[in-house]
Amino acid sequence: MSSNYITGLDVGTSSVKVVVAENRNGRPALRAVFKEPSSGVKKGAVIDLAEASQAIGRALGGVKGIAKAAVKNIYLSIGTHQVKAQSSRGIVAVSRADTEIYQDDIDKVIKASQAVNLAPNRTIIHNITREFVVDGVGDIFDPLGLSGSRLEVNSLVVDAFSPHIKSLVRAVELGGGSVSGLIFGPIVSSRSSLSKNQKELGAVLIDIGFGTTGVGVYEEGKLINAVKFPVGAGNISNDLAVGLKIPVDAAEDLKLSYGYALSKEVGQKESVDLKKFYPQAKGGVSRRFVAEIIESRLSEILELVNGELKTLGKGGQLPGGAILVGGGAKMPGLTELVKRELKLASQIGLTLNGEWESQGSDFSEFLEDPEYAVAFGLVLHGTDEEEWQKRGSFSGFSIRKAVKYFLP
Repeated sequence: MSSNYITGLDVGTSSVKVVVAENRNGRPALRAVFKEPSSGVKKGAVIDLAEASQAIGRALGGVKGIAKAAVKNIYLSIGTHQVKAQSSRGIVAVSRADTEIYQDDIDKVIKASQAVNLAPNRTIIHNITREFVVDGVGDIFDPLGLSGSRLEVNSLVVDAFSPHIKSLVRAVELGGGSVSGLIFGPIVSSRSSLSKNQKELGAVLIDIGFGTTGVGVYEEGKLINAVKFPVGAGNISNDLAVGLKIPVDAAEDLKLSYGYALSKEVGQKESVDLKKFYPQAKGGVSRRFVAEIIESRLSEILELVNGELKTLGKGGQLPGGAILVGGGAKMPGLTELVKRELKLASQIGLTLNGEWESQGSDFSEFLEDPEYAVAFGLVLHGTDEEEWQKRGSFSGFSIRKAVKYFLP
């Protein structure tokens, strides 16, 4: 059942972000954006249910003031690095004598592609159709009505650790919300920040969060792979805290105020007074030294990304380039570092404006902030799933059916 409101909820390690949209003429009109400090979450997984539910409850408090229906229709991101993706193929014989392919044939072949080996504590959250193949002829988007004796589908099957998802859904329920859909983070941030042209050319979406870094790789309009790594912008703060012998909170403030991704572009004589961030600190520190620590950790993260691209045979070979989102994407100098490390064009990702209904309030500040890519993408995925614009459901696989597994 379609709702008139969709809420995107991004529960991160550092913050909880919420976007609320209303159906206006089949297009999402933004009603509100909220951000609250997160708690009880580490690297995308709930580690303290009580703390996490309280943080989510605070974030959802403002949503209830807009419309009670909005908290009953939440699309939720899954951000743990234990989520895995694997290629799969389904094959069925066309059942009718006239060899025409009907919807039940398509449903059967998609179900057949879900027959992958999974551990008992894992469950499929997405079955993403890459292409259909009819009698050996591939690259077919919709085989309905075509004739053939054999129907195949190439899919990307994404599965997750069931206890992580159950605890996250439970935290939302205890916070006063109801989950309608679950979407893997790199997929949903790609939905809001990658254009159709970028996906066709071939591009990599890099989502640098506080505790994790997500990667989504596209080519010819298809998702090749999606993965999460258990390192993020928070690791930079930890490195600074250790290197400068200051508390992590002070290191985070220092990073945001004076951080730079390329140490060679920072003047050797520039100095930072650490007492501004930690009164017990002794003297100052070279800003270039701070940048060296930041660059070292970012290079490590990009090395993981490059390793994934090389495994896929796409190292340095994506004309659409690298699109950077997440809070960590706002580090000055990062795009140049990415160009150097990945040998790809690089840019900060912005939420695509074309799909939103114009509204009286000005949300441009949030739409232009890469930190909100997941939250906005969740809303857009919700409009796809509920067919606000009469488009097909998500990748041939119902998010609503998947989420029922985790609800009591």
